Amino acid sequence: MNKYLIATAGLLTFTAAAAQQRPNVIIVIADDLGFGDVSAYGSQTIHTPNIDRLANGGVCFNNGYATSATSTPSRYGMLTGHYPWRNVKARILQGDAPLLIGVDEYTLPKMMSSAGYATGAIGKWHLGMGTGVVDWNTTITPGAREVGFDYSCIIAATNDRVPTVYVENGRVVGLDPSDPIEVNYKQKFEGEPNAIDNPELLKMQWSHGHNQAVVNGIPRIGYMKGGESARWVDEDMADYFSDKVKTFVTEHKNEPFFLYYGLHEPHVPRAPHSRFVGATDMGPRGDAIVEADWCVGELLKHLEKEGILENTLIFFTSDNGPVLDDGYKDQAVERLGNHKPTGGLRGGKYSLFDAGTHVPLFVYWKGKVQPVRSDAIFCQMDIMASLAAMLGVDIPEGLDTQNYLDVMLGKSQQGRDELVLEADMRLMLRSGKWAFIPPYKGKERNLTGNELGNGAEYMLFDMEADPNQTTNVATSHPDVVKQLKERFVQLTGRTLE
Repeated sequence: MNKYLIATAGLLTFTAAAAQQRPNVIIVIADDLGFGDVSAYGSQTIHTPNIDRLANGGVCFNNGYATSATSTPSRYGMLTGHYPWRNVKARILQGDAPLLIGVDEYTLPKMMSSAGYATGAIGKWHLGMGTGVVDWNTTITPGAREVGFDYSCIIAATNDRVPTVYVENGRVVGLDPSDPIEVNYKQKFEGEPNAIDNPELLKMQWSHGHNQAVVNGIPRIGYMKGGESARWVDEDMADYFSDKVKTFVTEHKNEPFFLYYGLHEPHVPRAPHSRFVGATDMGPRGDAIVEADWCVGELLKHLEKEGILENTLIFFTSDNGPVLDDGYKDQAVERLGNHKPTGGLRGGKYSLFDAGTHVPLFVYWKGKVQPVRSDAIFCQMDIMASLAAMLGVDIPEGLDTQNYLDVMLGKSQQGRDELVLEADMRLMLRSGKWAFIPPYKGKERNLTGNELGNGAEYMLFDMEADPNQTTNVATSHPDVVKQLKERFVQLTGRTLE
């Protein structure tokens, strides 16, 4: 039997306290939301009162980190407790990619399930499904169920990729068998509209990389045929998933449950419901953030309605840092004004600079976790080991997740001292107050305009004195560079010149 299955089946132990107090656990993870995109961190240009309620009523981390500056590997790290760079396939996946997480891997939902929790995944997935040749017209397996979720209602990848359908428990929702779905990421389907040949169909213009299938007037990545009755309407997505979340909560309110709630905002294409259009002066990106805040508010109201808010531990975070022009002409750059999505941090999505992985991160448990601003470094990957400690669960050896339960609950400010972070398999080391970035070849910026962290020289930043990474101090601290080079090699197994 696989060692992870053995751990799941045979090594679970529960303390008396854990048996008496098993709170519901919800992870709400936004998509491409920056450190400066929530007003809890001081932004005066956008208001997120519901997200702020979590931040101001619980542990607000000033140094909360994802493991990666892009979505798929970041989510992989959170759900498996492994650094994503250990899996060479943990990169941004297409909509028809096979399941990234091995069915025998130990996962957070498997841990929670074995601890007596009902488990659900609702919203953005982006971890692949199937084995590589997906038949969207039958039950798709393996998928969310095989990695530990009893229930799932998800989108396969990002909302700018085909197939543009909801998948509930492995089946496409609302599919007409007489109109089967076909997906191809290499070749267009004859007679099917696409953004290049049919610009008259577009209600949203593409700037780069999004010029293939047209669904709901929006150009996508990849080609799709069929499934007309099953295709989503982007503007209704927030309401659709919010309703699914409420149903899941109601159905499981009398038992402990674990819910992974993947918001699609503010990822492109930004198409918020008409209720939110004009909610900000920043155009669709700002309005999508307000919509995401509404989703959090709806969740909190429903937990209160069902009388279980006080027994629910809520995490709120983002999969990676922010990006403005990520493939569509939606005025995200032109209408930014004085807003700073990174909160002044350097870089953003795709970047080894801090804003790539330094994200909003809050832990809220009404009446149990006291409000505190924490400067401790806490990583999403450590949610697994920390929850395991809270529940009295033994997890397998060899995982990268570490137990920081007291940090998670605001009782300690002694967080991680070391953290390896990645962007497209390029690695950097955060060690104490230092950020260490080895030399990497490549462009300094990509098509989004974000700095990538590539350069010909070693980079070293004092994150206490210079949190915005304005000054490379590598030449003035050769002893620190030497020490961190050695530690980088030890931790990653990679060689450095």
